[in-house]
Amino acid sequence: MTNYIELTNFIKKNIDIDDADLKIVLPYFKTIKKSKNDILLSNGKNSQASYFVKKGCLRLFYIDENGKDITRYIAFENQFATELVSFITNNPALESIQVIENSELLYITHDDFRHLMTIIPKWKDFYSIYLEKAYVNNSKRLNSYTTLDASERYKQLFKINPNIVKRLPNKIVASYINISQETLSRIKSKI
Repeated sequence: MTNYIELTNFIKKNIDIDDADLKIVLPYFKTIKKSKNDILLSNGKNSQASYFVKKGCLRLFYIDENGKDITRYIAFENQFATELVSFITNNPALESIQVIENSELLYITHDDFRHLMTIIPKWKDFYSIYLEKAYVNNSKRLNSYTTLDASERYKQLFKINPNIVKRLPNKIVASYINISQETLSRIKSKI
């Protein structure tokens, strides 16, 4: 179970789960390694897995009606990522999931995730907390688009999640805070 140390710590940080239940949960997660730029989920496909990042980085993105690449979510180590709307509804995904850095992931299938909720009552708590955090994260990001200018969004991002700025290319950083690369370059040169 040494392969599951990070996941174990993440689960225990979010819910009070006993070791017996944890021993049931962990084997449902499988390990995969993926290379930079691999696509884990293409838009239009159903999201059949949720990914826990042991090492590396994933991003969820979509292409808007003007052909612009928009990054909605970035997951680094010790974070989950899935196209949540598709995962919940079993409808085709509107976003894609891309590997940004060579990554080692643990994943659980949609069916296994749902099954755990029927056999481990605490797993429902885990799911509820996961959904709440996703909602809060999305609400804060949407709010920043309407209340902050480009420079303020960049400064806020650097304060809240400096890894995004330090580890990822400008193209993805700009896409994440919904500005052009040129604007990002100007902002960075002034800071």
